Amino acid sequence: MRFPVPRPRSLAGQLFAMQAVLIAVLVAGYALFSYVSDRSQAEDAAGRQALAVARSVADSPSVREAIRTDDPSSSLQPYALHVQQDTGVDFVTIMDTKGIRWTHPNPDEIGQRFIGHIEDALKGGSFTETYTGTLGPSVRAVTPIWDGGRIVGLVSAGIKVEEISKRVQDQLTALIGVAGGALALGAVGTYVINARLRRHTHGMNAAELSRMHDYHQAALHAVREGLLMLDGQFRVALINDGGRELLGVSEEAVGTSVADLRLPPSLTGALLASEPRVDEVQLTADRVLVVNTSPVSGGERRGTVVTLRDVTELQSLMGELDSERGFTQALRSQAHEAANRLHTVVSLIELGRAEEAVEFATAELELAQALTDQVVAAVSEPVLAALLLGKTAQANERGVELVVSEDSRLDDGLLPSSLPARDLVTILGNLIDNAVDAAQGSVRARVTVTAYTQASDLVLRVSDTGAGVDPAHAEVVFERGFSTKPAGPGGRGLGLALARQAVSRHEGTLTVTGAAGGGAEFEVRLPLRGSVPREGVISEGVVSEGVVSGGSVSGGDV
Repeated sequence: MRFPVPRPRSLAGQLFAMQAVLIAVLVAGYALFSYVSDRSQAEDAAGRQALAVARSVADSPSVREAIRTDDPSSSLQPYALHVQQDTGVDFVTIMDTKGIRWTHPNPDEIGQRFIGHIEDALKGGSFTETYTGTLGPSVRAVTPIWDGGRIVGLVSAGIKVEEISKRVQDQLTALIGVAGGALALGAVGTYVINARLRRHTHGMNAAELSRMHDYHQAALHAVREGLLMLDGQFRVALINDGGRELLGVSEEAVGTSVADLRLPPSLTGALLASEPRVDEVQLTADRVLVVNTSPVSGGERRGTVVTLRDVTELQSLMGELDSERGFTQALRSQAHEAANRLHTVVSLIELGRAEEAVEFATAELELAQALTDQVVAAVSEPVLAALLLGKTAQANERGVELVVSEDSRLDDGLLPSSLPARDLVTILGNLIDNAVDAAQGSVRARVTVTAYTQASDLVLRVSDTGAGVDPAHAEVVFERGFSTKPAGPGGRGLGLALARQAVSRHEGTLTVTGAAGGGAEFEVRLPLRGSVPREGVISEGVVSEGVVSGGSVSGGDV
């Protein structure tokens, strides 16, 4: 025979039982605390009341005049009983400096010594204490009577502890009634809340909810894209592993305002924006992110869902693809020129001018080789040399003369492994592209590139003959989206931002100033860690559409 196994009580039922017990304990505890607190407050209030009465009596001129008479009790006793009745205290005792009573609620005690402490009052101070006297335990105050700068007597006023207890008992009765009402109201409220919770949790118990939470967490962190959820005050409510990695934040980011995450200003602005963002490219210190935001609304703004996609590698590949396209266009144009020159050689041979054909072809070969030799002599680092040769061809196609300055000297093997070739291509390639864009169309359009080592830094300098950069935009020009050129299909203002990102990743600097001959001059300084740099010496080489300055060869291809 199988016995039915009772299903675990639902989470709502467990919470109801727990909350009912908790409310009962809290109400009982609060009642006890209030009783103790009220008793303490009642004793403090009684002490303040007694002290105020005692000081009022001590400051009365009639009291000082009575003390000067031969029989102070005759006038002070009726006065003390009158004050006692009006102020609600249980006794007002006026005594001399030796503690002999002049007044007392019980006339038989007049002339007897005061039971209590008077030492501090004789020194000129006022104090309160709880002490047992002739009337029983009481909270009393003692203060001196001054006359012409000397103490001529003392006043003690007090309230019996029994009277204080009666006051507290009245308050306790009311408190018990309030506590009972709070317990009943709490029980009803707990039942209503748990009924609502039961509907929301579909009657599931804690184990089932825990299992669902585990599934939720596993699915959340299995997503490779970054997921970020912000609440209505733009604080991080949830972030998965991908989001923490892409934004470079820790697990403590939950509950932190977006403005305090120390993200780039443009990315912070995108996350704080009220309107949705769709496939917006943003830069962090070392990543290129595509950001999408979608507000969560239900009559009012309740938060924002943000997805982050890392396209750093994709952006790098797109840059390389753009360079390859430029190289392809340059090669296509140069192939056209080479075909024209080859036809010239063939025609000279057909005309029987073989020697002139050989001389023409030799000059072309010498120019191409001299062009390569001059660039490699100045910058023998293979990646940078190849980049300069390719960019030279691109610049020539756009009518811009690209010059490797005579101050350049960068030997092969000088750059450490901590400075990857891809980052150098990103930095120098974007600076040259930007300079060619700026110089195109200007008079004697020229871009000058300088590369050398100085102390422990690699220095790359690119200047142009364009319109230059407004000093007010010296920092803004490196922000994503900033550009003075018309936007193309893919947008503008990303090249310099990518260059700044790569420079910052290697703890270098990228600055822009005005060039000596007009235009703008961008300078990059990258620390060379793990290598022993050598000071560069002069190697003159000017590369432009088949012309090498400092040599005598002209008219060839690259």
